[in-house]
Amino acid sequence: MAKVLIATDKPFNSEGVKKIRNVLEGANYDVLLCEKYTQKTQLIEAIKGIDAIIIRSDLIDKEIINAADKLKIVVRAGAGYDNVDLESASQRKIVVMNTPGQNANAVAELALGMMVSVARNNFNGSSGTELRGRKLGIHAYGNVGRYVAEIAKGFGMEVYAYDPFVPKDLMEKDGITYIDNAHDLYSTCQYISLHVPLVEKTRKSINYTLLSKMPKNAVLVNTARKEVINEDDMLRIYKESDDFRYISDIAPDCKDEIEKNFAGRFFFTPKKMGAQTTEANINAGVAAARQIINFLEKDDRTYQVNN
Repeated sequence: MAKVLIATDKPFNSEGVKKIRNVLEGANYDVLLCEKYTQKTQLIEAIKGIDAIIIRSDLIDKEIINAADKLKIVVRAGAGYDNVDLESASQRKIVVMNTPGQNANAVAELALGMMVSVARNNFNGSSGTELRGRKLGIHAYGNVGRYVAEIAKGFGMEVYAYDPFVPKDLMEKDGITYIDNAHDLYSTCQYISLHVPLVEKTRKSINYTLLSKMPKNAVLVNTARKEVINEDDMLRIYKESDDFRYISDIAPDCKDEIEKNFAGRFFFTPKKMGAQTTEANINAGVAAARQIINFLEKDDRTYQVNN
């Protein structure tokens, strides 16, 4: 009987765990839990003898991979997978997957919610502005970007998008204005919503060159990863443009400096909240369970992210 470990220092909700169990145990798999662990050694011990593991934001590094004597597959229940050492997994011939799209609506709703909040000055009692008629640029038109566009159109926003990997006709079919380069996207739109994955090419790619092109009262919305922002460049923009605002689903490393010098021009969630809904928890976890079954029984590698 194959053993599947659900290893989550921030656990799935109880309904999510129940549904994941139902899927796996229905396929005659043994399910084990390693929840709310506080030491890396606990995960190292728990992963021994395990065939498959489901994680969330848990770090799976070389030491943990080397301790996994039987591991065949790691599934990150969510879109981002920069918390997994892909090179070490590949060396051990361990497949790594994510569950793209399962958290997309939750992240998109958070992005629009933060936009509403910043437009109303974080509800501080002063007069704010409206989103209707504002230009929103979506940087990367993937699963989350599509949901953001759909919701934003409901607000009456003008929606533009740039993504070198998505055809123009697909965006236009969705009623989105296609932009063929990032510079034009940033110079056109007051609001920019980031949905780029964190890879070496995108690390610190949101830089001074792009941000300096944004119009008056610019708002940068980040529900991707903090590492895609060049924080030194962003601080320069803060100093040069007294109307620039940054809202993010995770605090930047330069949080203290922003809080000290740019009051009222930022909002950061206390921890990464994009996927923190009951629905997203369940969707991603169940998808991860099904992908494990399909891989172990059919060698289905549809969502594999390593070589």
